[in-house]
Amino acid sequence: MIDFAAFIKLLFKRKFILIGIPLTAVIITYFLVRNMPDVYVSKARIATGIVDNSANLLDKNTKQESEINLEFNNLIQQMQLKRMIDQVSYRLIMHDLTDNEPFRSESKLLKQLNGDAKKHAIAVYTEKYKTKTELSLYNPDQNGLNEVIKSMSYDELSLKTKLSLYRVSNSDYIDIQFESENPKLSAFIVNTLTKEFIEYNDSLLQNGQDNTVNFLEKLLKEKYAAMNNKIAELKAYKIQNHVLNLNEMAKSLYGQIADFETRKQTAEKEIVSYGAALENIDNKFKPEDRKYLESTLTNINSEIIADKDQLRKLNESYVSSNFDPAIKSSIDSVRAHMTSKINQSSDKYIFNPLSAKQDLVTEKLSMEVSRDLAKNSVASLDNELVRLNQKFDKLVPHEAVIQAYENDIDVASREYLEILQKYNQTSLETNFSVRLKQIEAGMPGSAQPSKKMLLVILSGIISFVFCVVAMFVLFYLDDAIREPKDLANKTKKPVLGYLNLLSGSMLDLKQVWQTQSADENLVRFKDLLRSVRFELQKEMGTEKILAITSMKEGEGKTFFSISLAYACAMANKKVLLIDGNFNNNAISQTVKPDHFLEDIFNPAHTSDTQFASQGTINVVANRGNDISLLEVADEVNIKQKLMQIKQQFDLVIIETSSLNTLNKAKEWMMFADKTIAIFAAGQNIDETKQQHINYLSGLNNKFIGWILNKVSTGKGRRKK
Repeated sequence: MIDFAAFIKLLFKRKFILIGIPLTAVIITYFLVRNMPDVYVSKARIATGIVDNSANLLDKNTKQESEINLEFNNLIQQMQLKRMIDQVSYRLIMHDLTDNEPFRSESKLLKQLNGDAKKHAIAVYTEKYKTKTELSLYNPDQNGLNEVIKSMSYDELSLKTKLSLYRVSNSDYIDIQFESENPKLSAFIVNTLTKEFIEYNDSLLQNGQDNTVNFLEKLLKEKYAAMNNKIAELKAYKIQNHVLNLNEMAKSLYGQIADFETRKQTAEKEIVSYGAALENIDNKFKPEDRKYLESTLTNINSEIIADKDQLRKLNESYVSSNFDPAIKSSIDSVRAHMTSKINQSSDKYIFNPLSAKQDLVTEKLSMEVSRDLAKNSVASLDNELVRLNQKFDKLVPHEAVIQAYENDIDVASREYLEILQKYNQTSLETNFSVRLKQIEAGMPGSAQPSKKMLLVILSGIISFVFCVVAMFVLFYLDDAIREPKDLANKTKKPVLGYLNLLSGSMLDLKQVWQTQSADENLVRFKDLLRSVRFELQKEMGTEKILAITSMKEGEGKTFFSISLAYACAMANKKVLLIDGNFNNNAISQTVKPDHFLEDIFNPAHTSDTQFASQGTINVVANRGNDISLLEVADEVNIKQKLMQIKQQFDLVIIETSSLNTLNKAKEWMMFADKTIAIFAAGQNIDETKQQHINYLSGLNNKFIGWILNKVSTGKGRRKK
């Protein structure tokens, strides 16, 4: 959890940094931007016809928004092509080389060119502009000319930095905008880029349309030739095989065959019916009448038979001629003649005078004629049917071949018509296609509102925000212990008090306690030390021996031990201060002791040691060296000596070595009634310190808490 109150305190404490850095940034920015030239913006506008297709008479389909956006993006990307920017670069450098009023003053590199070099440069730039090609950087001469363009800031990268291309909202227009220090330069660039791009786009569109039309025209000719070839092949086949119209011929033959079949069936029915009728008539004649009739009609029958024979021949001709009306007239004439002969035979009463059967004779003769005519017709019809069927069978192979030819012609015709439609459509689109059009020309504009003050303000704001963010990051990542509550939270042990950090290397504690100081830090130090003294008295109770340690050297336990001794002495306590730090006997070196540990705890020293009277501080020093307490005396002797000392003093303060000396500090804690540890503010708790904390926690009630030393007053911290 972030303690924002602590963070605010930190910001107030670092207020001079928060004011100084932004102020410095503002001053530097002001001097950097005060000589910046004014900015002039010019804008041109192009109508694309993508959205507004009212001029397009052929395509009235509504485009999807995604398609429209894609087309606009393609156009804008085309305008940003290096080829387009190079055309503008050529125009700009040629203008400055040839015009009396160049857009920009000559660069150092351009000033180095003599007259001939400038003429050569103009020739190369002109040639590249006309051919719309780039300068080759592999060519030393052209690479040098490219450097000249760069020196004038007319190169692609420099121009694109100040160039803006965008679609105006959801409209049909594209705006080309450029800003520079010269209003005429801005207008020249946007107009030149617009002109070059429209020409380039028109050229691309025209070339594409021309290529499409030419391709379709060529393909159309090929399809037309292929279709004509198929038609010619079919025509040659029909001529070769004497086939004019296969379908009509087949239909005609089929109709004739059906007609002849019908006539044949009719004739066959007549033959049967006439035969039955004749048999009935013959049954009505008696044998003697039949003999008489046959003998009498012999001469007449010969003429009738002649007519019958002629009628048979005519009937065959009539059938084979597909029932020619002229032959039909001859048949009718012969039939009439034969009828007259039959009637003549009836008039001569050639039958038995006793029989009244004249009508039967006449009917019989007519029926015989009709029967014989029907028989003749059947034979003729059969022959004709055989001929027609043979002719019809000959048409079948031609049908398959002609059908294949006609299918090929149909396919070729469809392909030709499809290509013809596309060709006509493309030709119309070529004539009525929508082209880009510049509807607004770029004009030299007035100077834009200055951004100098905005840049100055932004520099101050950004630097201030950066400082705040940097402090917050450091504040959040800072895991050091700076306040008593942090130490208590981390160690789970009470903090008896804290002492503020004092400046200066030398401090006379006697002077501090016996005189009134005007230094607020010293006054605060005395107050905090009194608070610590009070807390210790409560925790110590009736116990008298207090061990003071720390987790490492330099945390201030020596100074605290001396200060605590003075504070307790000022409270009318008889205090004994023992320097138990053999590694760093600073107390022993500071005071002039009368007693040493090595002497007091020496087993040979049996008499009681005499110390100063009530109200003074007595000090027991050590002579240093690399030894420990149990190496000076055994445990029993040490306890005895300490018991004697406790009877003489109200409080015995023992400064031990730090815990990183291992057993040297722990040996003193064995004989102390209570132990406190000094922790210097501003440290993190690492793994080693955590081990020391665990050891102190294991002392249970003997470890009464921490003293946080060297606290910077007013320092904010965060909580977790």
